[in-house]
Amino acid sequence: MRRCYPTIDAVAAGTGESKASTAEALDAILETMTAAVTRGEIVQLVGFGSFSTGARAERSGRNPSTGETITIPAAKTVKFSAGKAFREVVNAT
Repeated sequence: MRRCYPTIDAVAAGTGESKASTAEALDAILETMTAAVTRGEIVQLVGFGSFSTGARAERSGRNPSTGETITIPAAKTVKFSAGKAFREVVNAT
């Protein structure tokens, strides 16, 4: 998984932990969340939001280069629903 270094730096500074241990913890959290959503579970971070899976049906589309009609296959999607507290903070700025 790709690490987000500015986030690791900020969390490490906020907690007083080392960057290495912060990175390990963040990696473990993200791997656990990814595995749960992959199994179809809802991952809820209270106050922040929820991650879940959805389904997108097969549909027709158009190749922008040629204009040819193509079939876009069905796919699983990841949905995020922002929590009330998170929305309020974002809307306050």
